[in-house]
Amino acid sequence: MTKFYMCPVCGYPGLKRATWTVEHGSSEETCPSCGYEFGFTDALQGISYESWRDKWIAGGMKWRAAGVKPLPKGWNPGEQLRNLIDL
Repeated sequence: MTKFYMCPVCGYPGLKRATWTVEHGSSEETCPSCGYEFGFTDALQGISYESWRDKWIAGGMKWRAAGVKPLPKGWNPGEQLRNLIDL
């Protein structure tokens, strides 16, 4: 069984790795939903989760992964944002 992780920026529940761990640091994975690249957008560019989230929402919450088509079945960015309420 494959374990997935949630994006702390947009609530997408399908990341392949934890975004950050003590043992390995940043996952360097890019969220296909919001486009945030862990270890680059945060550490190198200094853009916070909240700032990126606000920009993504203002831009219409578009799917950011160019090579992933079709979109995941039932993908709903507004609903996935609700995943963040429990954080």
